[in-house]
Amino acid sequence: MDQSILFKPLKMGDVELPNRICMAALTRQRCESKDLVPTDMIIEYYGLRAEAGFILTECVPISQRSLAFPGEPGIFTKEQVEGWKKVVDKVHSKGGRIYAQVWHAGRASLSTLQDGLEIWGPSPIKIRGIHRRGLTEHEVPHEMTIEEIQEVIQQFRQAAENCKEAGFDGVELHGAHGYIIDQFLRDSSNQRKDEYGGSVENRSKLCLQVIDEFISVFGRGRVGIKISPVGRLNDQCDSDPLKLYTYLVKELEKKKIAFIEVKDDNDPANLFDFGYPSSKEQIPDLFDVFRPLFSGILLANNQYTPTTAIEGIEKGKFDAVTFGRLFISNPDLVERVRNGYELNTNWDVDTFYTKGIKGYLDYPLYSQQQQK
Repeated sequence: MDQSILFKPLKMGDVELPNRICMAALTRQRCESKDLVPTDMIIEYYGLRAEAGFILTECVPISQRSLAFPGEPGIFTKEQVEGWKKVVDKVHSKGGRIYAQVWHAGRASLSTLQDGLEIWGPSPIKIRGIHRRGLTEHEVPHEMTIEEIQEVIQQFRQAAENCKEAGFDGVELHGAHGYIIDQFLRDSSNQRKDEYGGSVENRSKLCLQVIDEFISVFGRGRVGIKISPVGRLNDQCDSDPLKLYTYLVKELEKKKIAFIEVKDDNDPANLFDFGYPSSKEQIPDLFDVFRPLFSGILLANNQYTPTTAIEGIEKGKFDAVTFGRLFISNPDLVERVRNGYELNTNWDVDTFYTKGIKGYLDYPLYSQQQQK
């Protein structure tokens, strides 16, 4: 198998990627104070991974109400913007490229994480089960008014402007995993009767309006989106995802955005006892559907290895892969793949969302391993 295809440069909109080993957005919750400003530890973490084709940051909240987890670095205050500038400068100083993944948690948050603010969502339907970090049960969200939807759209725009001020190379809209954009898209969570609910056109409206705001700030060549059409995280399912996402991807193609990152979920039937069909029962192969519809860059995400990445790229299914856990335990993942070095797959799940250096900055580079 020819791994050189992973190192074939790729034009992604306005940005040239030197390789196709990209870093997925990874929630790590390492902010140490309530101001949610990136710390020196976070700066070092991203700097170590600058050789990636490009880096997607952990999801950055656009407001206090948009938080889902404690310790997420935000992008809605001046101090946070200044903190991200230091991260971006570190990555750029090493020749890297870094995009901010911008999000709002919607009904997937908790009022305790939002200083007591009311939880918002498209409809008053709560997520079944326990919050992802095991904190407590989810709350029934307030059904957003049209005015509140417009407020959130403007917060997304301001977040994009803040990202541009911080020096990011571009932005990705988090439209996956059951957060606010995904909540409006899929009919398990969106049962509105107005212009933002019902038809696939209406349910796609918020997503496309936010994309338009991002384009107006960064230009279409530096904007992308992540989608998870058949994922069940946060109690999400659509009754006809093929129809919904065919429409959405066609509209994104019209806007000529730079990339779509596709979460290639393979969830079994009745995951979490939600009663939903399996992912593959709904759409057996996402890339067979989306590749003919979208002329921009398609990024594959979800438990890919360098080998499966090569296979998919060679078959023309997608253009590059965003790796998650492999970048956690291999800060020098690109160098290891290039040289055929052994990959460290002993990531410590227990430290994914904790505080401190352990499981964050203590994974050795290959060169350091050889010195021991």
